[in-house]
Amino acid sequence: LEFSEVPQRLGVIGAGVIGLELGSVWSRLGAEVTLLEAMPDFLPAADAEIAAQALKSLSAQGLDIRLGARVTEAVAGKAGVEVSYEQDGDEQQLEVDRLIVAVGRRPFTEGLGLEAASVGCDERGFITVDADFRTTAEGIYAIGDVVPGPMLAHKASEEGVAVAERIATGTGHVDHSLIPSVIYTWPEVAWVGRSARELDDAGVDYRSGSFPFMASGRAQAMDCTEGLVRIHADAASDRVLGVHIFGPGASELIAEAVVAMAYQASAEDIARIVHAHPTLSEAVHEAALAVDGRAIHI
Repeated sequence: LEFSEVPQRLGVIGAGVIGLELGSVWSRLGAEVTLLEAMPDFLPAADAEIAAQALKSLSAQGLDIRLGARVTEAVAGKAGVEVSYEQDGDEQQLEVDRLIVAVGRRPFTEGLGLEAASVGCDERGFITVDADFRTTAEGIYAIGDVVPGPMLAHKASEEGVAVAERIATGTGHVDHSLIPSVIYTWPEVAWVGRSARELDDAGVDYRSGSFPFMASGRAQAMDCTEGLVRIHADAASDRVLGVHIFGPGASELIAEAVVAMAYQASAEDIARIVHAHPTLSEAVHEAALAVDGRAIHI
């Protein structure tokens, strides 16, 4: 963020949320961007179909995403940075002008005097809290990036509200299963709830419905038709279990899914709600119809 000029060659270690966001920004500004990701899968936390489309789109935009690339050394010199990494059993070299390290985050809890206050932490440095955000010290609560869970601003904000409500009224709650995740690339990636892989691993019987933005009139008018909306619903009850989006405005569209899931809505409930035309939200409506094989505009 402090670069004074756009680097000609930019390396990014880590193709997670932060690595993709920064890499895509600098790529759009004109940098030649290479991302080195140690994991063999791209965006394993996202739904597989969504991740596959995002990988295809970002690669087409010019991002050189190398999976299974484990960095072993990075040496900075006057001319730039020489990065060594292993991929498919071979030692590789990459020379870049600038290098961004985006391989995960850790809680910033060192030097806070937690031990003196009898506030316990786990082996990774996260402050230990119960379901009501109480620490191991009487009268001390902790929220946000220093406690377990996704390091997201909206998650921290809701936890702060919950703690304030608990202190003032004795009640306060955050449903961590309904916190939306967003990746601010373009197009955007967003999801809430469980992916197909998670549902398969849990042995849940479910049905899925998808709708491509290519078939959306609004997306066509915007000249941004990449991506799709994908909805998973319980096979017996039709209750929505997960919504996954890759496409324009995904960060805004996911809010409807969060509301629906918070009220335990079914895919049929979403399908019966009138969505304005032409809007991107019609893709959510059509994906809900598709769960039952009834999508109209495809």
